[in-house]
Amino acid sequence: MDEHENTQIKKNFDVKIWKKLIPIAAPFKKHILLAAFVMLISAGIDILLPLFQSHAVDNFIVPQSTDGLWGFAALFAAVLLLQGAAVTAFSRLCMYIEMRLGCDLKRKAFIHLQELSFSYYNTTPVGYILARVMSDTNRIAGMLAWSLIDLFWALFYVLGVFGVMLVLNWKLALLVVVVVPMVALLSVAFEGKILNVNRKVRAANSRITGAYNEGITGAKTSKTLVIEDRISGEFNDITANMRRQSMRLTRLNATFVPIVVFFGSLAVAAVLVRGGYMVMDSALEYGMLSAFIAYALNILEPVQNIAGILAEFIATQVNIERVTTLLEHPCDIQDTEEVKAKYGDAFAPKQENWEPIRGDIEFEHVWFKYPDGDEYVLEDFSLKIPAGTNVAIVGETGAGKSTLVNLACRFFEPTQGRVLIDGRDYRERSQLWLHSHLGYVLQNPHLFSGTVRENIRYGRLDASDEEVEHAAKLVSADVVVKKLENGYDTEVGEGGDRLSTGEKQLVSFARAVLADPPIFVLDEATSSIDTVTEQLIQDAISHILGGRTSFLIAHRLSTIRHADLILVVRDGKIIEQGRHEELMDMRGYYHSLYTAMQINEASGAQIEI
Repeated sequence: MDEHENTQIKKNFDVKIWKKLIPIAAPFKKHILLAAFVMLISAGIDILLPLFQSHAVDNFIVPQSTDGLWGFAALFAAVLLLQGAAVTAFSRLCMYIEMRLGCDLKRKAFIHLQELSFSYYNTTPVGYILARVMSDTNRIAGMLAWSLIDLFWALFYVLGVFGVMLVLNWKLALLVVVVVPMVALLSVAFEGKILNVNRKVRAANSRITGAYNEGITGAKTSKTLVIEDRISGEFNDITANMRRQSMRLTRLNATFVPIVVFFGSLAVAAVLVRGGYMVMDSALEYGMLSAFIAYALNILEPVQNIAGILAEFIATQVNIERVTTLLEHPCDIQDTEEVKAKYGDAFAPKQENWEPIRGDIEFEHVWFKYPDGDEYVLEDFSLKIPAGTNVAIVGETGAGKSTLVNLACRFFEPTQGRVLIDGRDYRERSQLWLHSHLGYVLQNPHLFSGTVRENIRYGRLDASDEEVEHAAKLVSADVVVKKLENGYDTEVGEGGDRLSTGEKQLVSFARAVLADPPIFVLDEATSSIDTVTEQLIQDAISHILGGRTSFLIAHRLSTIRHADLILVVRDGKIIEQGRHEELMDMRGYYHSLYTAMQINEASGAQIEI
């Protein structure tokens, strides 16, 4: 079990975390109160039913009489109908609360995720996010909708039964009251252990699922490496652990249930013995004895439920903390209230106030380090990029080529200094204003589920079919589209997995071209495309980028020879800058990179930088 699972098991009750549920549950306050009220009606009827039984025994069974039977039957049927209506209403209300609250939590989490900055996704695994948005929100909704109300029902029922028994006959009531604390203590002790082991079973099951996933998706790799025995051995260890934990859980349940049944039988036996003598002494009627037996049998299950629900509450606290931590996670990059008032935000943009962008970009004494880093990546960096300049950024893999682009696009903000767009600090305008004027093509592009046409149209949602197809032609994506089964109406699959990486890159390129942005970013955008298609795209790039400010992060130096400005990055620092000819004359790091590239291309090999 990993460290996170151990932390979860040891988590104690914390009132501060539970207070965070108040604003989450507030919109459903009326529904929760109504469900609690209906539940109280149902619990009240459950408390009264043994009294109906007592009346029937004393008035119809013992005297063997039917006087008043029909009136009693009608009243009893009405009470049962009321209970049925209460249970139905309770179930509908709880289902409504669970579905709506879960949906609201998912919506809030999803919207907040859209607002979070790039740094959050750089440091947070996708599986971690999905677990919070899906399973954790479901568990919180279920707890508020069902467990909380069930807890109130159990408490009300137990207290109500105690009260009724004490009023009817306090001597018999004490016999049951003595047994209940024992069952409560046992329930608390066993439920804690059962919950602990149950978590371990769930964790083991998750690891089995992960092993299945790795085994299936990595089957080809396993066969080529001939490691089937090792993979099978690891899987056997995981399943053996699952078996051990499952057996522990089974043994605990097999021990706990008979003990509860024993104490229940003990309470019933005590009532029968004591009550029997009282009946023979005419100190108690048969009907009252039958009512006490019913109470003794029924009261232990709610006590057990209370212990189980409280244990579940402690477990659910971890889910609450996870979700609220996500919802409260601050955005590293936020627009000021004044900017939002003028320009709007991502969900309510005020485009009528957006100024056009020329594309002048200036780094003014910029210092930058990543939120999770300790060292500065840029130190007092200044650079002016006039509108229409083609800037190429080169360097080895991991050298930090994307840092400048991320700063220029405001995916990150300077730790110190300013970035100016058209002469103004870009923090004086909204993020959406800048991002709406960017065309970004990634090395590993992402496509959304849908058709090729729909994915290209994401570049500009109001584009016509003709404009979509024209954008595809500009980057030679139409050549790929013609080979697809349904052309532009071909489904790309989840994440575009029905297309190759090169095909996805072409579609992504067409999407950016359709947006017609004044600032273009090509992040190794031709790395997964064959040489012939790359040449077609290079010709298109020279036409498309004309008059636009553009950043090219390249893995092949031959693609950036004609850039207006080349920035050479090494170990996160810009060590050289200038045009191709100037850098070659310097005979520095760029010269060695370019020379090595020429040698490898001449030999038919390729190296990535």
